[in-house]
Amino acid sequence: MPVPLCVGLGVAAELAAAEMPAESERLLGLRRRFLARLRSCFPRPCSNGDAERRLPGNLNISFPGLSASDLMDACPDVAVSSGSACTSAELEPSYVLRALGLSDELAGASIRIGFGRMTTEDEVDRAADRLTTTARELALATAPG
Repeated sequence: MPVPLCVGLGVAAELAAAEMPAESERLLGLRRRFLARLRSCFPRPCSNGDAERRLPGNLNISFPGLSASDLMDACPDVAVSSGSACTSAELEPSYVLRALGLSDELAGASIRIGFGRMTTEDEVDRAADRLTTTARELALATAPG
């Protein structure tokens, strides 16, 4: 058994436990900032799942009337996915979102965003701005008439 690796894992676990409350609050703040900025520029996105009982660095939102894959294709510089973490390579709507009661259409318009330890407020702002600009452009392009 590699003793140095075991000791390192123990120290990492101690650091994580000590920093977890503050990091959870920081991630929650980033999530709220992102969603507020998104909604101020593009009021149509819907947050999926419980607003408070979720991981602080996790957000799943739907853009009704848009395709998540079209939005992701148009924003290759923003790291998002359209499924749960374990099925992000699949093209079908998330079974988790369908279990929450979302229609296939709304689940297909949903993206998952994760905020992590290295995520900054500037990155959150840039991602929200990029997604809202692109979502508006796609909505105009698909609007009837």
